[in-house]
Amino acid sequence: MTRPDGRLADQLRPLSFTPDIAPHANGSVLVACGNTRVICSAMFEESVPRWMKEQNVKGGWLTAEYSMLPYSTLDRKARDSSRGKLDGRSVEIQRLIGRALRAVVDLDALGARTMWVDCDVLQADGGTRTASITGACVAAYMACRKLVEDRKLKALPIRQLVGAVSVGIVEGVPLLDLNYPEDRDASVDMNLVMTENGQYVEVQSSGEEAVFSPEQFEALLALGRSGAMQIITAQRSALGIVELPNLSAGAASNLV
Repeated sequence: MTRPDGRLADQLRPLSFTPDIAPHANGSVLVACGNTRVICSAMFEESVPRWMKEQNVKGGWLTAEYSMLPYSTLDRKARDSSRGKLDGRSVEIQRLIGRALRAVVDLDALGARTMWVDCDVLQADGGTRTASITGACVAAYMACRKLVEDRKLKALPIRQLVGAVSVGIVEGVPLLDLNYPEDRDASVDMNLVMTENGQYVEVQSSGEEAVFSPEQFEALLALGRSGAMQIITAQRSALGIVELPNLSAGAASNLV
């Protein structure tokens, strides 16, 4: 089949990171995955949530917020604030972003502070949740690196990078990094969140009025792993990370 943008089945959309897009944030980036664009920022609050104090939980905390700006879609999307509550999709996605980053951040090493991660979708063309995770990781890394440079932390609390990508089956063909028309028409879609040593943080998969076989599931996983590793390589390049990650035995073979 021919994809709407002419890509191969196993080809990512063009991926770029524009740093320091929000000057007042500790770390920020505009991540672009094809026509999907998300501003991701990380800021610190020198305190922890009340529940941590009440339960005497040591270390810090990380939490995320996600929103689609009114002009991010063809038809204006009403702000959650105008409705007086978050919609279910926004709640699900911001929880996913938080889980993804907490999987790779040493909260004890963060100290008694909270890292707020904000992801604001400027333009939506499929994969906004995966782009948000990918960009949020870069913004969080930048923010933590600044704390180290300012001698507020002894070492980076981020153990490794985390990236995310979508895959799906469209007209019977497994495809990597779905744009909106492909996501809309997919009979099966999947989102993968992975660390740079090749471990899964989360796999979300479902059939859209369809079922899928174990063989198709494995094909989607393989496609997603390849895409996630390419994304993490791009993150490392954007951050100027040249040293090899601390990989477990055999995991280096997963890197692109």
